[in-house]
Amino acid sequence: MKNTALSETHSALGAKMVPFAGYNMPVQYEGVNVEHETVRNAVGVFDVSHMGEFLIEGEHALELVQKVTSNDASKLIIGKAQYSCLPNDDGGIVDDLIVYRVKEDTYLLVVNASNIEKDWNWIQSKNDVGATMRDLSEDYSLLAIQGPKAIEAMQSLTSEDLSAIKFYNFVVGDFAGIEHVIISATGYTGSGGFEIYCKNTEVKQIWDKVLEAGADYGIKPIGLAARDTLRLEMGYCLYGNDIDDTTSPIEAGLGWITKFTKDFTNSEALKAEKERGPERKLIAFELDERGIPRHGYDIVDGNGNKIGVVTSGTMSPSLGKGIGLGYVPPVFADVNSKINIQIRKNAIPATVVKLPFYKG
Repeated sequence: MKNTALSETHSALGAKMVPFAGYNMPVQYEGVNVEHETVRNAVGVFDVSHMGEFLIEGEHALELVQKVTSNDASKLIIGKAQYSCLPNDDGGIVDDLIVYRVKEDTYLLVVNASNIEKDWNWIQSKNDVGATMRDLSEDYSLLAIQGPKAIEAMQSLTSEDLSAIKFYNFVVGDFAGIEHVIISATGYTGSGGFEIYCKNTEVKQIWDKVLEAGADYGIKPIGLAARDTLRLEMGYCLYGNDIDDTTSPIEAGLGWITKFTKDFTNSEALKAEKERGPERKLIAFELDERGIPRHGYDIVDGNGNKIGVVTSGTMSPSLGKGIGLGYVPPVFADVNSKINIQIRKNAIPATVVKLPFYKG
């Protein structure tokens, strides 16, 4: 089990630590609902240093990024980021990721913790263009400071104007007494805020100063359990649940990050799938009655026939009702369609809804 540079700090704060993607991570401190509401209403800080960071550099960097990712990275200027995915050769997804253009010929790829080795090997296998690749994952930490009070609470720690950093933009600047950190607004919670990329040797100082600066704003450390309920209320996909090696970006509703203005891995097959329409679609649903949908539960029609499966589900702390995502045939995918979630012996009625669940 790997530790982040802050694992001991979390334990000292009373966090419940669990194994996650090979790392010893804080799942919660005070409790999921309290932490969820802190991020929705004030400001919280997550340690997500288990995420992976790759640098792709050199004159052929863009060529490699374009080849392996579904989105069009040629649209990126320095200081901008984009959400994307790594398609595989079989119609599925190797991983989803964020691509940052750091310099003219330098791109930072931020990948999921559970897929670091897999993604590295995949991208390396496609690198026949001579781009330089560096895996920084072991040396860098990542904090996510999220919530409507994040900018106000953290402004005293930097000379950068935090309010000027638009969604999916970033700056390289000073933060909490450390120079040359990446401050990015690519949050996963739907409540605003930003992320700090720094070296492992710097993160404890930043963590302490973040908690100190945020004290008057009600800042709290937040665990991964609340991160999951927050992202699900926004309908953001989680790799391993809602997308994986067997799900295509088209059926997962990620056509918006799948740009056929260029060639990329398996692009012809994905383009054909988009044109004919996928055989199943990822839908969002709310339960009409009390109950909690969970990953792996069956989705059934009015006659009890299985039509799909729940990929993510929870009791929404913000809405006070059961919400979830899952795959069903297109005939059941329209908004306001009626489906049922099989919870033990009961088929609980549910309604297909438009994302996000949480409207803010």
